[in-house]
Amino acid sequence: MTTGLKIKEVADASGFTAATLRYYEQIGLLPETSRTPAGYRVYDQRTLDRLAFIARAKQLGCSLDEITGLTTAWDGGQCGPVQDQLRQLVAGKIVAAQNQVTELVTFCAELQQAAAALERHRPDGACDTDCGCVSDPDDNEPVGATIRAVSLTAKPAAAGEPTLACTLSAGSMKGRIADWQSLLAHVERREPIEGGVRSVFIPSVPIADLMRLVAAEQDCCQFFRFAITVDTRGVALEVRAPDDALEIVESMFGTPS
Repeated sequence: MTTGLKIKEVADASGFTAATLRYYEQIGLLPETSRTPAGYRVYDQRTLDRLAFIARAKQLGCSLDEITGLTTAWDGGQCGPVQDQLRQLVAGKIVAAQNQVTELVTFCAELQQAAAALERHRPDGACDTDCGCVSDPDDNEPVGATIRAVSLTAKPAAAGEPTLACTLSAGSMKGRIADWQSLLAHVERREPIEGGVRSVFIPSVPIADLMRLVAAEQDCCQFFRFAITVDTRGVALEVRAPDDALEIVESMFGTPS
């Protein structure tokens, strides 16, 4: 077992700064260390193991308060209770991350619509309701007005590939993503397939809602390729897209496990 490590050695090995190590000890995230007669901190291998665990928890977005609770379980020396707590925290963070994705995609759509509006009309005098400076001109457009696609990636589509764009408005986009999240709560597992992901649902999935959403999504995001399968494995949804859109597929429909 490694013993007698100085704080600089632990900092170099763990990736945490010496100041962070002192702070973690101060708040109880690290146990109080032993010291040399000269007063220098001395660490052992157990500290390095603990710091590796803390680093992993931070990587998963855990707060210091959450990590403090996790280290209490970790000190018990049994992985099971640690996994149980971490699994629960990760599940909550998945929901939070999906909500952030929804907000960012919606905000991106709003920005692109605003950019387009600012190019369409330039009044000679003061700002008006159509210039895009003080309000959203699209709010004043009649039903049936030209549909404008919102790009979902900064990279243009390759020649012959479908445009990675959505024709939903920013407001409708948020509602659509919420509908998908509600339906995907019925997913039992996700499997990787070539060019996408296959989501297998529990038996109680509302198939009519699934079919309605697939049809609506295909209408506004034509770069997606959908297939609903029903066989001895159960009801599943296969979603494929061009390579440049795989991140969009996983952000909306989940990552294969």
